[in-house]
Amino acid sequence: MPWKELRVVVVDDEPLARRVLLEGLSPMENVQVVGEADSGETALRQIRHLKPDLVLLDIQMPVMDGFEVIRRLRGPLPTIVFVTAYSEHALDAFKVGAVDYLLKPVSEGRLRTALDRARRARRRPLECALRVERTLSELDRREARPVTRLVARHAEDYYLLDLDDVYALQADGEIVWVLTARGKYRAVHSLGRLAERLRGTQFERVHRGVLVNTNRILKLSALSSRRWLLTLTNGLEFIVSKRRAPLVRDLLL
Repeated sequence: MPWKELRVVVVDDEPLARRVLLEGLSPMENVQVVGEADSGETALRQIRHLKPDLVLLDIQMPVMDGFEVIRRLRGPLPTIVFVTAYSEHALDAFKVGAVDYLLKPVSEGRLRTALDRARRARRRPLECALRVERTLSELDRREARPVTRLVARHAEDYYLLDLDDVYALQADGEIVWVLTARGKYRAVHSLGRLAERLRGTQFERVHRGVLVNTNRILKLSALSSRRWLLTLTNGLEFIVSKRRAPLVRDLLL
């Protein structure tokens, strides 16, 4: 099967390093460089507006490094190949689930190999999305932070959603819906797996099939001595199961 055109954004704060990558990409077939960035902030704007397939992302940059760019990604997720001048950073990139990493100076052969890996990964978009999720989980683990993002699907694209933007997670048979102010997304994990990953965050299980963001609770209405109706700030309503009724007491204390 022939490769589709790969739309690429090149990110490096050093002009010479960007030029080396751009010159290496120029003779390659089915590759279109759609943007370049000299900082993490510019990279995020380019990714948001251009929606590239692949980002060649420098790790060491002032103000916002490559790992922080990953943490702040929004919208459809591109494939990431890290670029670094230091082998220890390359090892870190590999450990956190990068599709590939390139050591500077980047040779044409090595760049071609990275693009081939990125293309193969683009044929498995869920795997790409989970790689980004693993990257974030590893970064959070290193900083002893709770999970702050989760991957979900809308149509053919995968998104990183901030937990603060999620109102609830609701199981519908084998499908789990992620309910947000912008609409609903399809989760890539089971509700049980999500409950495990979100332990220690603001999410609580109020029913066997529902996790809610307790920061989004507007009111609690007693239906009986052991049954409650929980209303979120966006108007969504869920009945708290008898088994989870003690949670309501904890929320009211």
